[in-house]
Amino acid sequence: MQEEDKAKVVNALGGKKGIIDSTIPSLVFLLTYNVTHNLRACLYVSLATAALLMLWRLIKRDTLMHSISGFIGVAFCGWFAWKTGAAKDYYAPSLWKNTGFMLAYLLSILVNWPLIGVLLGPILGENFNWRKDPKRLAAYKKATWIWFALFALRLGIQYPLFKANQLNALGIANIFLGFPLYLATLWGTWMVIKSVPVTKTDN
Repeated sequence: MQEEDKAKVVNALGGKKGIIDSTIPSLVFLLTYNVTHNLRACLYVSLATAALLMLWRLIKRDTLMHSISGFIGVAFCGWFAWKTGAAKDYYAPSLWKNTGFMLAYLLSILVNWPLIGVLLGPILGENFNWRKDPKRLAAYKKATWIWFALFALRLGIQYPLFKANQLNALGIANIFLGFPLYLATLWGTWMVIKSVPVTKTDN
């Protein structure tokens, strides 16, 4: 597997820019709330930040898919916190998302259709032939376990903070469990799947 394949894997699994574009508005929200203690103002500022990031990607002619999804995510988090009136609820949708992904990745392993293989097989040109290759199937299972661990770790740290209403700790954890942990997970995924040759497609 070559650098071209690595780029395909990174883009398919979210892209670094997409993670950055979703992390920065969250940081802005936390900092603004600590200064103003005005929930509405914080929501406006974080949403404006997400919009500016999307505009910046447009000016640079970067792909907008991840920026748009990040903007929608920030808007939904802000709307939910506004509806409940609790600043900590800005992070509640992230907990739901991590729970859903964790269960989906686990289920995919149990039914022998690891999600990383489902996502990357067609992109890497092997479609679903990897399921007939025990070594490749095992590699995709191992990579999927890595992503399961990512979501489980996020939940294990963030949910107790959420329940304890520790907003600052929750916000800081959200940052460090975002981009840095994502990079580590992406690196681990690449190291696992590149160690086994891509399965040849049927002619």
